[in-house]
Amino acid sequence: MSDQQSLISQAFQTFMKEAPGHAQAWGAATQGLAGASALDKKTLALAYLAVLAALRIESGVPFHVQAAKQAGASREEVISAILVGLPAAGHQVTQVLPAAVAAYDAG
Repeated sequence: MSDQQSLISQAFQTFMKEAPGHAQAWGAATQGLAGASALDKKTLALAYLAVLAALRIESGVPFHVQAAKQAGASREEVISAILVGLPAAGHQVTQVLPAAVAAYDAG
């Protein structure tokens, strides 16, 4: 398995394998939305991490941490993005912090 594939959750890998048409449509939609955003790549990646943390979607964190890192985000910026939702979403955002830190340090 490639390094990039190891960052993708088993659930999403199954989605891509078992429903390639849906996965292609999903990919096109997400690329289109990213392209329509007024945010630069780093800010968009950090904002996405904040949303994942607020929703407690840990499975997507390693992939998106690496995207943020590749866009120039520091370790401290990734941690801050994870914790930005703390006042609104509560302590639940800390649930994805270990995965985020591990992904940043591993990459």
